[in-house]
Amino acid sequence: MFGKTTPPTLVPVQQLYLLRHGQTDFNVQGIVQGSGVDSDLNARGREQAAQFWAAYQHMPFARVYTSRLKRTRQSVQQFIDAGLPHEEHAGLNEISWGTREGTRITPEEDAEYARVLDAWKAGDDHARLPGGGSPAEVAARQRPFIDLLESRSQDEIVLVCLHGRALRVLLCQLLGYPLRYMDGFEHQNLCLYKLHRTGGHYTIRNFLDVSHLAPPR
Repeated sequence: MFGKTTPPTLVPVQQLYLLRHGQTDFNVQGIVQGSGVDSDLNARGREQAAQFWAAYQHMPFARVYTSRLKRTRQSVQQFIDAGLPHEEHAGLNEISWGTREGTRITPEEDAEYARVLDAWKAGDDHARLPGGGSPAEVAARQRPFIDLLESRSQDEIVLVCLHGRALRVLLCQLLGYPLRYMDGFEHQNLCLYKLHRTGGHYTIRNFLDVSHLAPPR
């Protein structure tokens, strides 16, 4: 006669849906926003937000987190209006690009900007533009938010809306990569990264997912 078997213990899984904000006019014009430019979504950005809502409105999110910049809140406003608990965290704000915010700069056209990006890729995560912030500083202010996430129920499904560079830094921190690898995490407006946390370990399940977005009308 066989003895009784003990059913396996189910390990709780926290699901993180990490979303970059929708399109703004500054995105279209190639103008750097950063933490000091509090821009609104444009018509396409609002359309992207509506498309994400249509695709994920039935997901049982426990809460939604945004930065304190309005383009992130506008991207998930329909979830908030539906009654989903919402928290703003300055730790999710975009990096500061200092005196270059509000200007058009690209690595090809601006030697100073290219120098800073190259320094980050070489491992100098304290490099910065004049008056701006560094990835190391962004990572430091994100850590209390990460602690908050990990202090809450391990079987929650949560939605987090933030910014391009801040998203790259957060993904490196959660997945255990040095910040010099952050540019490996590509992003587009209203793109989605989905992570699972089991215990203290994060795994990536969706990478640069834009399947919820239809082409512009």
